[in-house]
Amino acid sequence: HVQLVESGGGSVQAGESLRLSCVASGYTFDKNCMGWFRQAPGKEREGVAATYTGGSTEYYADSVKGRFTISRDDAKNTLYLQLSSLKPEDIATYYCAKVLDSGMWYYSYSDWGQGTQVTVS
Repeated sequence: HVQLVESGGGSVQAGESLRLSCVASGYTFDKNCMGWFRQAPGKEREGVAATYTGGSTEYYADSVKGRFTISRDDAKNTLYLQLSSLKPEDIATYYCAKVLDSGMWYYSYSDWGQGTQVTVS
């Protein structure tokens, strides 16, 4: 079965950086579009970024464009999200997800992990 395990969250000050990681198992990682979404308390889920197979194409939400970078290492079945210039509005639980429909990468997911918390003060 599909398993996605995130790590790397934490508490940082505004302007600092974090790198989130997600190790995938149970399916053919390199043949799937992968993404990250986040959810803050009381807010709707927000698609943050996605990367197509082979890392050929990346998509970002306007709110994180220029600050976050998504990448993947298919040899390690691992997805990454580099978060830079963090702001208090980035506070959320971040989830790694297997994208169901790459044309709707920002909200179409078939599986996701347990999430990792990011706090910015």
